[in-house]
Amino acid sequence: MTKPIPLQRRNINASQLVLGCMRLGGDWNASSPITAEHYKEGHEALDAALEIGINMFDHADIYTAGKAERVFAKVLSERQGLREQIILQSKCGIRIGDGDHPHRFDFTADHILNSVDGILERLGTDYLDILLLHRPDPLVEPEDVASAIHKLKASGKVRHFGVSNMSHGQIRLLQAYSDEPFIVNQLEMSLHKIGFLDTAVSVNQEAWRSNVFPEGTMEYCRLENVQLQSWGPLAQGRYSGGSLEGQSQSVVQTAAMVAELAEKHGTTREAVVLAWLMTHPSGIQPVIGTINPQRIRACKDAATLRLSREDWYRLYVASRGVSLP
Repeated sequence: MTKPIPLQRRNINASQLVLGCMRLGGDWNASSPITAEHYKEGHEALDAALEIGINMFDHADIYTAGKAERVFAKVLSERQGLREQIILQSKCGIRIGDGDHPHRFDFTADHILNSVDGILERLGTDYLDILLLHRPDPLVEPEDVASAIHKLKASGKVRHFGVSNMSHGQIRLLQAYSDEPFIVNQLEMSLHKIGFLDTAVSVNQEAWRSNVFPEGTMEYCRLENVQLQSWGPLAQGRYSGGSLEGQSQSVVQTAAMVAELAEKHGTTREAVVLAWLMTHPSGIQPVIGTINPQRIRACKDAATLRLSREDWYRLYVASRGVSLP
């Protein structure tokens, strides 16, 4: 029997795979119109996701300048009763630079509250299942965040809260001021971005000094039942058919090993790459960022594919390019 992931242990009926909606709506130019083709892409991506059992969808207010949420809203509106069957997650806190204003992060209460109102309007829904704070704001006042969270929860606009790209220390600071638990932390983790593992195996090793992944974050999230989500889990296709021109020898060797395991298990390379990530005992939720229906369907076997410890380590060591300490 598959071990439930942290969200499921909180009685949130989430699939282990999440469809990331960052590419819906075309380019990131706010003035570019949403076209019929964009809506068609949205329908096809949603069909493919539902077909393989995905019921959770990840957004952010900045994705394609808000167009991703609008496309999803239109597609969702044409499927009666589906809103209550899926889990919608979005993010706020990044402000794109414009004119005299720099690219910046903003966790002020006013910005969070206004952002959620905008998200709900664009998604055409009156509530979010989960809101994530997108990137750490160094000027954060945790009392301000707690105030916004209290208002959003009391109003019914947001049911659950989480963060993205944060260390356990940053989560603990926010949590100290909020009665609502932070139940998600979304970080870049994949067979290519292996810092989350190297942090553990490099303790008391010189190599640890150059690892940017925050030490102790994996352990904190496991102890506190925080759902770890992975953005970029397919590693931009490096190991599942993407061009290997100019790639390092370790990437080439890892890609060959993924192909070998896919053939061995009678599945796709995408499934192997995701299954490797999902083998980690923390119950990682990969957020697949493609809206290509064929690639989405190629992920189908990921949740049921079982890699041996030996094959898991073979892939990890191959990706490292050097032996373990």
